[in-house]
Amino acid sequence: MNLGKSPDADGTQRFEQDGAGPGGSGSRWSWGKRGRAGAGEPKKPRSFWKELPILIGIALVLALIIKTFLVQAFSIPSQSMQNTLQVGDRVLVDKLTPWFGSKPSRGEVVVFHDPGGWLEENPPTTTNPVASAFQKVLSFIGLMPSAEEKDLIKRVIAVGGDTVECKGTGPVIVNGKPLDEPYIFPGNTPCGDKPFGPIKIPPNRIWVMGDHRQDSLDSRYHQMLPGGGTVSVNQVVGRAIVVAWPVTRWSTLPIPSTFDQPGINAAAAGAVPAVGGLAGAVPLVLLRRRRMVKKQREDC
Repeated sequence: MNLGKSPDADGTQRFEQDGAGPGGSGSRWSWGKRGRAGAGEPKKPRSFWKELPILIGIALVLALIIKTFLVQAFSIPSQSMQNTLQVGDRVLVDKLTPWFGSKPSRGEVVVFHDPGGWLEENPPTTTNPVASAFQKVLSFIGLMPSAEEKDLIKRVIAVGGDTVECKGTGPVIVNGKPLDEPYIFPGNTPCGDKPFGPIKIPPNRIWVMGDHRQDSLDSRYHQMLPGGGTVSVNQVVGRAIVVAWPVTRWSTLPIPSTFDQPGINAAAAGAVPAVGGLAGAVPLVLLRRRRMVKKQREDC
């Protein structure tokens, strides 16, 4: 048997065999550069129907990640935040910043879990098993609120360290500063006929109120419960940042300017002397240390 090789025009080494082979007597077979027949042929792309389940799976995973860590949609079920929010509005809630240690601020509209005793048991939204399953799928990926979750949406009025009160027909006073609240439902009084305080808000808790003061069972109505009507920041899901649906009501939800007035930030004001004292102490400590080092060198 004679085994030789000869180059093709494109440089491929072709092995030739005379005599008996896979094809019988005198047959010839060859290998390309990759070492076996047909290896260089282009691979057929997968059909669309084979790719579709993979695409759906990736989309569901991404949607779940977005819902868990970034943004989630919530539906407004009641009139407690009118006229800022209407029944049926869909709001997008920022869930990312709390992961970086951000806490609720005065004036923000926030979604939070029921602290316990604020909401009655939620009745089932539908008895149709198909519709119920469809809602569960959409709530799982964050496109609809879950029927099982018991969440509320209110405006943060005071945070840990603040003193808040409201007497008679108002206004609401935070750290001695009266609030101008143009977002309150027309015809309502700031206290909503439910005066309260003064109340000192414990650390890491917030005092919340609905914009429709006479139709909102908020912090004012739960002072007999643990926490005295305040909500733990750990119960806060996130801040509502935009009304996304219906499109005719699209709008952002900024912090009203009344919460930016000078002197309202009592907690920060109390921290200023401490920060200032620390800033003044550092140079003195460094100067004293420098003198001690210099004295030790002279003694040596």
